[in-house]
Amino acid sequence: MNKVLKNSWALFLGMGFLMMAYGFQGSLLGVRAVQEEFSLAATGFMMSGYFVGYFIGTSTITVLISRVGHIRVFAAFASLASLVILVHSVFVNPLVWFFLRVLTGISMVCIYTVAESWLNDRSSNKNRGSVLSIYMVILYGSMGIGMFLLNFSSPANYEPFILISIITSVALIPILLTKKKPPTFKKIKGMPLKELYETSPFGMVSSLFYGTIQSALFTLLAVYAASMNFTIFQISLVTFLLAISGAISQYPIGKLSDKYDRRKVIIISTFGASLFALLAILSSGQMYLPGELATSKVWFFIFLILFSICSLPMFSLICAHTNDYIPKEKFVAAGAGIQFTFGLGAMSGPFLCSIFMNIVGSNGFFVFLLFFHALIGVFGVYRMSVRETVENPDSQFIAMPSTITPAGIELNPTTEPIEETKKPEEAQPVTNL
Repeated sequence: MNKVLKNSWALFLGMGFLMMAYGFQGSLLGVRAVQEEFSLAATGFMMSGYFVGYFIGTSTITVLISRVGHIRVFAAFASLASLVILVHSVFVNPLVWFFLRVLTGISMVCIYTVAESWLNDRSSNKNRGSVLSIYMVILYGSMGIGMFLLNFSSPANYEPFILISIITSVALIPILLTKKKPPTFKKIKGMPLKELYETSPFGMVSSLFYGTIQSALFTLLAVYAASMNFTIFQISLVTFLLAISGAISQYPIGKLSDKYDRRKVIIISTFGASLFALLAILSSGQMYLPGELATSKVWFFIFLILFSICSLPMFSLICAHTNDYIPKEKFVAAGAGIQFTFGLGAMSGPFLCSIFMNIVGSNGFFVFLLFFHALIGVFGVYRMSVRETVENPDSQFIAMPSTITPAGIELNPTTEPIEETKKPEEAQPVTNL
């Protein structure tokens, strides 16, 4: 573990600052959209831009890294992300913000890919699991801290945008000053969607639906809370609890899936998430009753935590379930395919959720979450009725963030290392940047 931290501290520190800025940005834009009286449809459309950009970035990053190297790509896109957030404060318009979110999504997926391929290069078969664990802690922990920065200044001011830009810029310093040489780039082949579906229909379909769920969850939770007249502190607390409780629940639920039929764990988790989404709706309806009839927001917080515990481990469970049906040498390719379908679903999540909120009201947010979790559960029940459980000794649960790229999926200690397919790229001296 000490060796891992010693060899990768610059990357971990840089990613920590970036995720802090990312968590802050997501909450800030949602609350500011409510204050600017953007329509729910416009807000959902605007927030979906991030995932459109994320999807675009996945198809271009390999070429960029191969041409200019890891350090230059990281520096360029971290700088772009720092610039883009400042433009948000100058042009307050949903359409402009959509295109800015696209640029942010492109920037972040490029940064993720650089960081994760670099971590892979620094890792061995003995410590890849430790590296991935530390990486997850940093991602979720830093994002949670960033969400609390919403209390720094009123979202109506320009100061929060400046602070996000500063934090993003600081992330460049440890990466650019590291003496370690950048890695060689290993091109990761994906799995055709037809083959992925034939191998694991439940894995592919559930990843599509879950992408829809999680993109809406992280982008519109702050919008929901603001529309329910939560204070700025309460909004930051809600988003923080979501991220942290979901991260903590990864391992216990994952270990259950290794012991019992993984599909059963996924089905129970999805129906559990649907139940707690319903209870969140009921508790929120009680918060604003007159006088003594009103209930404390504590119950809402409790149901949100329980919802997160059931929902957030889902991506890792889906990846592990898919691996149950494929040989070890295809784990990375299958993971790339799952990430691809997740991205397809994620692009539509915020906009679809905003439609639910337009029709039902603010609680349409939880109605949306209830509906799509239930869809996954119902489809899982169907798949269990037509396909028997298989035993794959090479497959086991490994907790992974849903933002992970195919390069990061290789950090899974159960995967086969990817062989070199091209000549190593030359290290780019820092002095040339």
